[in-house]
Amino acid sequence: MLSNNKARIQIILSMVIFGTIGAFVKNIPLPSAEIALWRAVTAFLMLTGAAAAGGRLKQIRAVKGRILILLGSGAALAFNWILLFEAYRYTSVAVSTLCYYFAPTLIVLSSVLIFREKLKVRQAVCFAASTAGLVLVIGVSGGGSNDTAGALYGLGAAVCYAGVVFFNKTLGDIDGLVRTWLQFGAAMLIMFPYVIFTCGFAVTGLDAKGTVLLLIVGVVHTGITYCMYFASLTGLKGQQAAILSYIDPMVAILVSFIVLGETVTVPQIAGGAMIIGFAFLNEVKGRSRRKAKEKIESRK
Repeated sequence: MLSNNKARIQIILSMVIFGTIGAFVKNIPLPSAEIALWRAVTAFLMLTGAAAAGGRLKQIRAVKGRILILLGSGAALAFNWILLFEAYRYTSVAVSTLCYYFAPTLIVLSSVLIFREKLKVRQAVCFAASTAGLVLVIGVSGGGSNDTAGALYGLGAAVCYAGVVFFNKTLGDIDGLVRTWLQFGAAMLIMFPYVIFTCGFAVTGLDAKGTVLLLIVGVVHTGITYCMYFASLTGLKGQQAAILSYIDPMVAILVSFIVLGETVTVPQIAGGAMIIGFAFLNEVKGRSRRKAKEKIESRK
């Protein structure tokens, strides 16, 4: 287990790296589906080594009898990546990211509709405010129809991410690294035929720059960073991890402005602040109340 300070450094570094992925993907001249496929292949191979080295492969037995759920999880992850990468093609990384971070709001909605969890007043307020923010981001298109299409792709990626969370709940108690490794494997199985029948393979035509960028996305942004992220969780409290995870969208927005020179309208910035701000508020307040409740119950 990492110390709290080392864990904080690792998760911050992980979030910074995650936040830069858009700048790399936008410069890889391959279809979004093929980029997502090779990302999954590279990361799967790396996480295989990490899981084996940590003696975690025996946990595969925990998903016995849940193959369909695992495949569903892999499909949700695959199209989560594909749609997010496609969003980068149509609009700025900032707008794509802001729409993608509507996912926590969708998770609250799915918890109420599917798992029959009670909708608290705080959650209802945050849901309404985040939805209003999404309307601002999508409804005010600074780049015309392409900007709107990109925002909708980002929202589609958010829906798929909510699907990943849904499937994770039904997979049961399994180590996070092993679960992600299995999901990468399932995503590969889903994406191989999808790429074959839709866009085909063009990776052999990549130049040196494109090849390096693709390797960075697979090795650094996924393989190494996922390992760092899961290692950091062993030394952090849940609320610390939740708060620090919001570094990712902030870095993505800065990369969009500073590195890529992309523009976003004032209403879109306001809408994005509402989406991320209220998602953050709901996450932090929710964890604080659960923690307080656990303390009270522990005294009984």
